[in-house]
Amino acid sequence: MGLKQKIDADIKTAMLAKEKETLNALRGIKSLILLEETKEGTLGGELSEAAEITLLNRAAKQRRESATMYREQNRIDLAEVEETQLAIVEKYLPKQLSTEELETAIKAIIEKVGAKSAAEIGKVMGVASKELSGQADGKTISETAKRLLS
Repeated sequence: MGLKQKIDADIKTAMLAKEKETLNALRGIKSLILLEETKEGTLGGELSEAAEITLLNRAAKQRRESATMYREQNRIDLAEVEETQLAIVEKYLPKQLSTEELETAIKAIIEKVGAKSAAEIGKVMGVASKELSGQADGKTISETAKRLLS
């Protein structure tokens, strides 16, 4: 079952259970999917799994940043709404790698590409961003790779 079908089914469940916050978050995700599908250049209107993960990562990052901004401005009520929606978005993302798992994966990628110094971070990041897509944040991957190469 694709992400769109899963979201549709979960929207129906949330409607029946009268879960307003869940419903709002799911409708937001569905809206993002529909917008992405109707963009120019999308083949047949269907998104690939990688595109779906990218879309969800973007939504999660946006919610995370909004929650942080609201907390800094002492708008706890709005921050809690964003954090609730973030938790719902994260349910549809692949399991995130722990720090140890990420470090192990990046060490393997460094060996595979034969990188020896921090100057070769581009090689590592090219492979790491493809292989670890959706399993870790790009910023975290970059910081870990830099640390391991220096």
